[in-house]
Amino acid sequence: MSLKYAIVSFMLIYASIATSAKASSDELPIIPQPQSIKWLGHTYIVPEDTVPTITIASGIVDLPASRESYRLIINDKHIQISANDRQGALWAKRTLMQLRQPDGSYPQIQITDYPEFPIRGFLYDDGRNFAGVDRIKKYIDIMSSYKLNTFQWHLTDKPAWRIECKSFPRLNDGRFQRPGRDQGKFYTYDEIREIFEYADQRGIMIIPEIDMPGHSDYFQTTFGVPMDSERGKNILERCIAEFCEEIPADICPYIHIGSDEVHITDPDGFMSWAQKLVRSHGRNTMAWDPGLPADSFTIRQFWREGGLNGEKYPENVPFVDSAMGYLNNYDPLLATAKIYFHTICGTGRADKHRIGGIVCLWNDVRVEDKDLTAQHNGLASGIMAFSERAWYGGSTSTDDSMPYGTIIPPHTDRGMQQFENFQKRIAYHKQWFLEQELSYWTPIHAPEWDVEIHNDTINCEFKAYGDILDLDALCRVHNIPDNIPLSCQISRNIHSDIDTVKYFKIGFEAPARSNRNSDGIAQQGEWPNEGRISVNGINITPPIWNEPGAYRYHYNTWARLEEELPYTDEQLYWMRNPVAIQLKKGSNNIVISLKRHFNGQHFQASFIEVPKYQP
Repeated sequence: MSLKYAIVSFMLIYASIATSAKASSDELPIIPQPQSIKWLGHTYIVPEDTVPTITIASGIVDLPASRESYRLIINDKHIQISANDRQGALWAKRTLMQLRQPDGSYPQIQITDYPEFPIRGFLYDDGRNFAGVDRIKKYIDIMSSYKLNTFQWHLTDKPAWRIECKSFPRLNDGRFQRPGRDQGKFYTYDEIREIFEYADQRGIMIIPEIDMPGHSDYFQTTFGVPMDSERGKNILERCIAEFCEEIPADICPYIHIGSDEVHITDPDGFMSWAQKLVRSHGRNTMAWDPGLPADSFTIRQFWREGGLNGEKYPENVPFVDSAMGYLNNYDPLLATAKIYFHTICGTGRADKHRIGGIVCLWNDVRVEDKDLTAQHNGLASGIMAFSERAWYGGSTSTDDSMPYGTIIPPHTDRGMQQFENFQKRIAYHKQWFLEQELSYWTPIHAPEWDVEIHNDTINCEFKAYGDILDLDALCRVHNIPDNIPLSCQISRNIHSDIDTVKYFKIGFEAPARSNRNSDGIAQQGEWPNEGRISVNGINITPPIWNEPGAYRYHYNTWARLEEELPYTDEQLYWMRNPVAIQLKKGSNNIVISLKRHFNGQHFQASFIEVPKYQP
């Protein structure tokens, strides 16, 4: 599968389809939302022939000339799939799988579908925490289920080089890698080829990332020289040549060269050398932006988040958007909304420069139980939200120009109503397809809160909305400076028709899994960040903590020993069991208070009802 081919073929059809009408799929549990749906009947049926008839041929009438476009027709007689390429036929089968009801019936519909953006990807950082073949395949399966077509495989980072190296076996020697970080673990070339083949069968192209010259502590430790030295470049030349000989260009047309977060004496010279090296092996280049200066042939991957003072997207060069925020940096329930509300490439429409996006998962902190990586970081719901936005395109309809991001709009807002409909589809997929992968997930809504923020010189009151309040973002909107001590109280009323017990996920922060900078686990009988919650004047008792007082580090822990302490379920409120709350018949007053009291704190409050919870 060729990324270059995908981009070229996309550009040929872009002008003809950019303004085509798009039907709503709110009544159907499809993720991502198809471009066009025509109902052929009002009842669900079981066709006489349920084995789809697949026609793959170029130039199908009224079907966009893209490798990924398809038409799916379901009627009482049969199921028909028409596509220009096996890629489109594969996506049609993914849609068909989602449409099949538990009783085996299908809606009677015609779907004509194609993606807005040709590049729709997911990145996993294998350099810091080695996943292994089976887990990478699981991530690829989830990607393919939701029509993502690009896996960015970050194979090297500060702890280790994860690629077999025959030229310099020292690169695979755990003695030269960060202690405790899966020392000595790497992918053999046979395993790499196996994963490439596995991904290709599922419609996904892999872009390996060999980060240079930054994020390469292991290299300095192994060879005693930095990558940008003459000896370092000589070693890299042999490593890249070996990789390209083992993994041919027909299955791996792109190599990402990293280039971010590093300061060297000759950035222009190193980048010119690196780009020339990769291209000499018949590969195209990608690089991070911001990063070292790349030429106009290199696809930029924009990684700084936007917002009120966000950086601008690259101009007059092809780029992909990773500015929707990293999965590991946010509460996964809030990140789902943030990604959903993000307008990819700033316009929501592809052109010759805006070619797509890649959502990223970086675990700087050591992970002990790798099976929890996806849940701790909201991999499944993040991929689903990104898939929706990257396939369907456009921007979420909103009633004003507020850059929502992690600020939830009111429930009356059109954008929020669209998000609520999207969450219903996630709930369906959790029930029928991804129960384990989405075990952390519950929908969030947009109730109104009264918010009071104050310290010795600030006294600010305002309304805010959402089961999760990103208080840092709300403070910025109200011109309250970052990183100053604050006290916060939020309150609202909940109506109940009867005396009852309901269950809520309660959180007072959302620590980034890229750092250990957090208030950790509170002392017994307390909530983190001096938090308190009362219902009708009665304080709610926190859970019984297994590790009271642990993991309280009020400073950045990059490259410190504390970074080697893994996150556990107890530290992440979305992984803990919900708390039982007694509600009386009528109005119930909820009051939550907490403090911002150290730099780098994720100042956030969460109070989320978990429906149908059984303790």
